[in-house]
Amino acid sequence: METARKREREQEVVSCMIELYCRRKHGTKGQLCPDCAALRAYARARGERCPFMEHKTFCSQCPVHCYKPEMRQKIREVMRFSGPRMLFVHPIMALHHMAETLRGRLRKENQR
Repeated sequence: METARKREREQEVVSCMIELYCRRKHGTKGQLCPDCAALRAYARARGERCPFMEHKTFCSQCPVHCYKPEMRQKIREVMRFSGPRMLFVHPIMALHHMAETLRGRLRKENQR
């Protein structure tokens, strides 16, 4: 998969998860609250500069964690909340994300 498309797909998944989290936890409709908007902008900036995009599947499987500890904690909270709910909100995206994650884990195990 071409790196630019992979980068965009990851950004799309993260954005959808943050939007779902914000809508359910903060009661927003149509727009993100300032904290969630800042988290999405931060995640996008990190994704755009990632030097490992060609070789990794998603940030959770990256050998280097480039998020600041505070932002890393926030994104983890979002992922834990939104991950299971994505199956109901964006099922195709969620299934694709799960399949890509499994492929990445299998690749890692085969390299060992």
